[in-house]
Amino acid sequence: MLGSVRYATDGAAAEDAIEAGASMLAAAAVGREAVSAALITAAATAVAQCWAGGWQPADLERFLRREAAGGHRPAAAGGATLATLIVDAIAADAARNPAARTPRGTRWADQLRRLGAEVWWGSDDGYLDALAGRRRTTGFETAYDVLAALRALARVPRITPLPAPAPATKARGAAASRALGRIRGLLAKAEATNFAQEAEALSAKAQELMARHSIDEALLAGAAGADGSRGGQPGGPSAIRIGIEGPYEQAKALLLDAVAAANRCQAVWAADIGFSTLVGFESDLEASELLYTSLLLQATAAMHREANALPKALQEQGGAPAGRGRSRRTRDFRQTFLVAYADRIRGRLTEATAAATAAVTAESPDAAPGLLPVLAARELAVEETTGALFPDTAPVRLRGVRDAEGWHAGRAAADRARLGNDD
Repeated sequence: MLGSVRYATDGAAAEDAIEAGASMLAAAAVGREAVSAALITAAATAVAQCWAGGWQPADLERFLRREAAGGHRPAAAGGATLATLIVDAIAADAARNPAARTPRGTRWADQLRRLGAEVWWGSDDGYLDALAGRRRTTGFETAYDVLAALRALARVPRITPLPAPAPATKARGAAASRALGRIRGLLAKAEATNFAQEAEALSAKAQELMARHSIDEALLAGAAGADGSRGGQPGGPSAIRIGIEGPYEQAKALLLDAVAAANRCQAVWAADIGFSTLVGFESDLEASELLYTSLLLQATAAMHREANALPKALQEQGGAPAGRGRSRRTRDFRQTFLVAYADRIRGRLTEATAAATAAVTAESPDAAPGLLPVLAARELAVEETTGALFPDTAPVRLRGVRDAEGWHAGRAAADRARLGNDD
């Protein structure tokens, strides 16, 4: 029955197979406990196969939720329902392999925690009944959704696996945690304030700390001879994935690319599966993720403010007539705004990184002779690792960038969010 569900052709054949299987499971008066346990085993096995296919917990949940929301899965297994069942399957796998949590790295464990991937049901043989009670669904509906989730897991494509994160020493890990904690605090304050000048100052300080932390890490690694050129080697580049949610995926991927480049990382966007892979050294990856999250929040807020504001000419006239002033709420305006924002941020971040590097060189003349070669070696290592992971990439043509007012508004917003050392 599982085979017919997993491998049925998309469309009516898949619906029929899932309905037939759900009817059989719901009508089985004897052996329900064994069926429930078998379904949990099948789910855990399918998840383990996804890990072997290059996926990580957060990526898998995001991908399948996105697929369901896009209408690529049976209608009864909608995005929220499917995501919940996938998390249960991930929890079942983790419960069977508790020792695998730590070797896979702290990021893996963090993803499990954020997803809430914990076994909440009493026993595997009671899962179906517990799930039906929790969701207040019939036995048929419960079985249908579980089978739909198993079908979705079986049809997840293989992707490029990420290199293992480089191990950090206890001393360096503590120093990195302190630095990133300060950066995270500054960015949180920048996001929360309603005063533009305060946000600018906080973001500028955060960027300065990021650049200096990256340089400190590079010098420490260079002194220890730990700049491996292959991912997974001690001290070498690693990679993370960052989800790119719609709408305006192209513009958001462009912003992430700008942040990554300024922080000595490389970004590869996979539009079909909804995330970008960042390749770089651990400290640079963490800084890039923090800064991108903050800038995306600030850019989105600025876009909404600009889109909802009246054009200047209408403001001078004392307001807009009925039906006017809505042109700035179009998709073209918002897409163009975010692209312009990313374009301007790219230049400003690059300038800020160069200025911070020059400042460190001037402040520490003894470190100056070794700094640039170390940075160049790390850049080469990141480039080689990216090429090994993604030998075939292609540029993406931006679409929907045709609103002049959106372009100028986006660049102006990026200027207000300046991230250099100037006040």
